[in-house]
This record gives sequence, structure tokens and C-alpha cells, in this order.
Amino acid sequence: MADDYLVRIGKLIRDARQHRGWTQTQLAEALGTSQSAVNRIERGNQNISLEMIARIGEALDSEIVSLGYAGPMHLRVVGGRRLSGSIDVKTSKNACVALLCASLLNRGRTVLRRVARIEEVYRLLEVLNSIGVRTRWINDGVDLEIVPPAELNMAAIDAEAAVRTRSIIMFLGPLLHRMDLFKLPYAGGCDLGTRTIEPHMIALRRFGLDVAATEGQYHATVDRAVRPDRPIVLTERGDTVTENALLAAARYEGVTVIRNASSNYMVQDLCFFLEALGVRVEGIGTTTLTVHGVPDIDADVDYSPSEDPVEAMSLLAAAVVTESELTVRRVPIEFLEIELAVLEEMGLDHDRTPEYFADNGRTRLVDLTVRPSKLEAPIDKIHPMPFPGLNIDNVPFFAAIAAVASGKTLIHDWVYDNRAIYLTDLNRLGGRLQLLDPHRVLVEGPTRWRAAEMMCPPALRPAVVVLLAMMAAEGTSVLRNVYVINRGYEDLAERLNSIGAQIEIFRDI
Repeated sequence: MADDYLVRIGKLIRDARQHRGWTQTQLAEALGTSQSAVNRIERGNQNISLEMIARIGEALDSEIVSLGYAGPMHLRVVGGRRLSGSIDVKTSKNACVALLCASLLNRGRTVLRRVARIEEVYRLLEVLNSIGVRTRWINDGVDLEIVPPAELNMAAIDAEAAVRTRSIIMFLGPLLHRMDLFKLPYAGGCDLGTRTIEPHMIALRRFGLDVAATEGQYHATVDRAVRPDRPIVLTERGDTVTENALLAAARYEGVTVIRNASSNYMVQDLCFFLEALGVRVEGIGTTTLTVHGVPDIDADVDYSPSEDPVEAMSLLAAAVVTESELTVRRVPIEFLEIELAVLEEMGLDHDRTPEYFADNGRTRLVDLTVRPSKLEAPIDKIHPMPFPGLNIDNVPFFAAIAAVASGKTLIHDWVYDNRAIYLTDLNRLGGRLQLLDPHRVLVEGPTRWRAAEMMCPPALRPAVVVLLAMMAAEGTSVLRNVYVINRGYEDLAERLNSIGAQIEIFRDI
């Protein structure tokens, strides 16, 4: 039992250190001890006194460590406040996790700039570290350096971290080039209902990959004699499916044509990164990608992922729901044009700056200023489509926006089995949402929001939608167990506080 507590405390210390952006060496210097001692503490292999826990907590400015127990994180929201000023959009969560998986293609050093400091990234780093990949935060914890080993140790994979992320499925594409037999834990992540991996398998079988799913693991075998001798047609125009096919094609010695490919923002970022590795990709931004693979990639590469259009939509929705004037900077406009067209139809008052390029030199950005507006329900239903349609992940934000508009709005979230159900949590805050079936919700507005205490929905975007409604509701609300929000947003509460929100982070003692 004592060993179990040492392991738990070690994980708390490791998580707090990573959140601070420190290496083990930096923490060791602050404590006046050695890096090896910090490593033993974090692995639960060294007894640790209450005094040392307190010293670590002080060094990391982390009450979690000083308490020695990390209960669920909760948010206490004082609502009814107007937002003001400006806020920058962070780099894309989905691009960053794809690039972390893509780093497995490279035998050289990869540096990713301004990586999102989120739980999804931390879980992938834990998985990468467990199989021998060396990673460290550099430049004051802003950028991430990744150096792979000569051989990956898949037997040592951190299964606990792996099952907490869906992104682990994107290890299949790179790994099929590195070994003939390997195992991966089942993909986890948000509770969005059943999502089959069969579309991935249809694409990856063309590269000789066969997967049997048993006992909580994917058992993969690779037949090197199998090659894609004709274009690969994806049965689902999904983002991760397209990324997996790209990752497999990148080190295939030949030309691979991928049809019905997603052209969404994270796929484009992955294509740009592959080009930096020396892989030529034709058709970026279209549904047909032609990949000229390179059998061996050994390059020192430095890449800046672009900004996150879903986070940009979150911030725009925050301004709309709280009836605020707010400038959202570094918005990837080409991935929000349909959303803005719908909002203009509803009556949104906003303007935008001329376009400029993201740090990757390819993605177009603008700064958007949103003002309080009298919104009307749109004539047509809100429904997602593959890019360039309305983004699947932006659909939930329209539930909160429709709730402050006059009239009835039909939202059809056809992609996921359960997500529309979670949107009805807004009724606890005064919303009037009627679930018509597992995919359709009828929203009636305008809404007089009211404070409430409730559990966080187990899906990322609906959870943020509930938080935004709490920000608009007069009084004090409590949102419990917000790990799912931390999976996809970096320091969201603190950043919202910087523009006028009042959100307190707390834990049960």
C-alpha cells in the first residue's frame, strides 16, 4: 500500500513539474538535490518526507503536491460579468497531437514550437517517454524537443496513459514502418459513443498492417510484401483516418494516392510538417492527396503548428454568450469562414483585420472583434460537414449561441452517438433544449441563464459550452471534475480571467 502511495505522489509531482515547464534537472536544482533523485521520486521508488513534499510544492507553486493528493479539479464561476480586451488563440490541440505521433517517423531531432500544454499532449508524452523517446520542454517551457531512440521499447508502453487518449490510434501509421509485430492499448478519450477503427484498418491494410483487437489491446502484424498498388479510397473522410494514411504513406517508398481525404486544419498542418521532413505532398487542402514517400527519414526539423480554430470558436462563443466586446487574435480564418457566415446571418456584429500568415508560413490568420449583438435563430439547421463545411467540433458552441438568440434553432450533430445528449446539460442553467433523438436538439431562446452546481459532461466541447453558460449566468456556479476540459485547453480558466471572467480553480481536500 505504501508503494502505491509513493507512485501516486510521484505522478502528482511529475504532472506539476511538467505543467510548470520544468525538467527534472531544474526541479533538482531548486531542491538542492540530484536529477536522479527527482527521477526516483517521480517513479515512486524513493521514500519522501512531508517536509520534502512541502518543499516540492513550494518550488512548483502547486498546492496539489503540498497536499500529497490530487482530487478532481473543479471550477467555481462567478457569472454575469462582461469580457473585454483581447486574447490570443493558442496552437492547435489536434495538430500538436498529430505531430507528436508523426515525430515517430523521424530518426532525427524534432522541435515543435508553442506546443499546446494540455492533458492530451501530456498523456502522449508519457507514452512516448515510456517507449524510449526523449522529450523535453525548451525555451522556458514554450517549445518541445523530441529525440527518438534507435529502437522503440513497445513492451514498456505506459498503458494507463495510452488508454486516456484517442490519439494513440495514430501510432499505427508510423509504427508499421518500424516493426513487424507490436501491441497498442485501446484508444480512449472523450465519451462520444462507439467509434470503430475499421476506417483506419481499411486504409492501413493496404500497407500490410493487420490488427486483431483482444484483451484491451490492438495486436498488430505487418506483411512487408503488401504494397498499395492503386489509390486508397477512405470510407470515411475523417481527420485521424486521413492522418494515419498519411503517416503510413510518408515512409512508403513510392507514390501513394489518398482519395476522400480530409482537408481539415490538423491534416494540413501534418502535411506541412511532412514536407519539412522531405516528404512531398501534392493536393494539400483538397480531398485527393498524392504522397511521395521517403523510406528513411533522418532530419533535424523545426516546425510551428498553426492556431486552433476550435479554440477560436470557443472564445468567440464566450463573447457572444456573455454579450461582450472582445478581440480574438490569431484566428485561422479559412477554417472559420462558414461559422462566421452563419453568425452573420444570425446578426453578429463583428469586424476583422486584413489577413496575415501563421508562423508556419502557410495558414491564414486574422484578428476578429466581436460586439454585443441582437441575434436571431438561423433559418436553416446547424449541422457539421467535412471541411470546408462547418467544423464538427464547433457544433456544440452553437447550442450556447442559439440559446441567446431569439427563436428556435435545430442542431443536428450527426457524427457522434452521444454528444447531442450532453448539450441538454444547459437546461440545468436555464436553457430550453429539447432532445429530439440522439443526434438532434431543438434550442429555444433567448435564455435567462441561472447559476447551478453540476458535474462536467464527459465530452470536451459540451463541457466548455457548459462553462461558457455559467460565465453568463448571474450568481455563482460550480463545475465539478473538469479534467476533460484540460485535455483540450491550456489554462483556460486563467486565460478567461485575464479578459474579465471570474473563475476559481479548487480541489476537494
